[in-house]
Amino acid sequence: MIALVSRLGGLAAVVAVIGLLPWLSGRDPALSVLRARSAEQEPTAEALGAVRRELGLDAGPVALLGDWLGGAVRGDLGRSWVGGGEVLPSVLAASGVSLALMAAALVVALVSACALSATTFVRGARGTARVRTGASAAVLAALPEFLVATVLLVVLSVWLGWFPPYGWQGPRHLVLPALALGLPAGGILGRLVDDAVPAVFEERWVALWRSWGCAPGVIGRAAARRALPAVLPQFGLVAVGLTGGAIAVEVVFAVPGLGRTALGAAEAQDLPLLQGSVLVLVLLGSVGGALVALARRWMLGPALRAAALPAPPPMTTPAGRSHRVVVAVSAVVPAAVVCLGLPGDPLRVDPAARLSPPSWAHPLGTDALGRDVLARVGHGAATTLTVTVLVCACSFAVALVLGFLPGLAEGAAETANAVPPVIAGILVAATAGPGPVGASVAVGLVSWPPLAAHAAALVRENRAAAHVAALRALGAGPTWVLTRHVLPAVAGPVARHAVLRLPGIALALAALGFLGLGTPPPAPEWGLMLAESLPYLERAPWAALAPTAMLLLLATLAVSLSTAAGRHRGRTSRQGAPA
Repeated sequence: MIALVSRLGGLAAVVAVIGLLPWLSGRDPALSVLRARSAEQEPTAEALGAVRRELGLDAGPVALLGDWLGGAVRGDLGRSWVGGGEVLPSVLAASGVSLALMAAALVVALVSACALSATTFVRGARGTARVRTGASAAVLAALPEFLVATVLLVVLSVWLGWFPPYGWQGPRHLVLPALALGLPAGGILGRLVDDAVPAVFEERWVALWRSWGCAPGVIGRAAARRALPAVLPQFGLVAVGLTGGAIAVEVVFAVPGLGRTALGAAEAQDLPLLQGSVLVLVLLGSVGGALVALARRWMLGPALRAAALPAPPPMTTPAGRSHRVVVAVSAVVPAAVVCLGLPGDPLRVDPAARLSPPSWAHPLGTDALGRDVLARVGHGAATTLTVTVLVCACSFAVALVLGFLPGLAEGAAETANAVPPVIAGILVAATAGPGPVGASVAVGLVSWPPLAAHAAALVRENRAAAHVAALRALGAGPTWVLTRHVLPAVAGPVARHAVLRLPGIALALAALGFLGLGTPPPAPEWGLMLAESLPYLERAPWAALAPTAMLLLLATLAVSLSTAAGRHRGRTSRQGAPA
């Protein structure tokens, strides 16, 4: 019931805010519509008055929102303010494209996730598990979707001619966008599964099954059923995110999907089309959440009701030499690049050195304006990392708080996750004005849902653990159980998940800055550098690869350190436990 109320409340809040968008922004909606219809027409008082009478803007936002809601209940989403056509057919057509793209991208993500976690399952089933760095998953998760899309377009379409470069006419047009969306999503899912599985293989039932002579395949399948419910909500959130959050990829490949439709409607302030697009996205999020809840109840329902889940044991698998090497390399290289870049001037423009390749004078080359890439990378480290870490920390804190209200967290997370970051940026900018603070708030509003859903799933499982039920029976108070047992078991996995989201947060901030809603150029921000260098990727790849490499290395460092810290805490807790 709480989840249903939170879903309905989130849907009402999103629809209401979008309905008030023109008035929140302080812009005359009649002027926006007039310019979207015809850029050449003079915005005279007569022309603006005609638009207001046609659209009923004189009645005010409340009346317009009430009329739209009444029509939506009857299945009528109104007519586009700009094109004049009915909204429902346009939204349904765009939804069909986005769902097809989502299905293909989800297949790529699942294949990637299985490939990344296969070694963990095999070693765990055989009893030879060891700590993995998570470097491969971190690299995939940190790949910017728009950069992957551009590289695939240049290499597989322009150079090799294997696939069409843009459009949406057949299955061949589906391959490149699905790869661009699915590979980063697969990195996130693979890392989350890889983080959840090792603890399962150290539970007592695994040793018992192994002593009975069960085959590794049987143990692996049972471990998957035990570990996946904690991360299953992420699969639903990723699927919905692939549907509405694929705006950059849809723009690169000219895919007429739902995200691109919503973005165009937001820019033109075509209110009915924007409301219809976001309504469909939120409904898809709710349907996905309900399906995930049913799947989790099927996999763990009896154990949750009977409070029969085993306690998660502390991890004792040691970190290998490769783990230490990865940590060292991913720490030393970015530190060296930043130290070498700080003495340079990140804003000095040299037209004669435009797009120069790496040399002694410019070790990482120059960008399209002749600015030194090394200097911009060095100076951009502080801005990029500070804002990104703050947004990530706030999202983590919100997720932990809401995670202990699972019904509220899951419903609210599904609704917030369905709103694309760019649309959230436009809504926040309309209210608070464009700038770094507004961009940070916008990205924070859409960054907490995956973490909150993960925390809520872990809270449900840990509250249903047998040792927690025993502690309650022995008279332990709720606060003691929460702080000593449930919170430590939830905070570690969610923190590692938050670290995995750091590059995505940085790129979301950069995307808003590139659209004029966040940190404006010429600030030496890594994500903004990457976005500015995309048009010159084929001619001067170094300008895009330098900030990308820094994001990848830092993602690898963060994930590797968080993994090692989690294992160290596990060993410490076991050594300090009473015999």
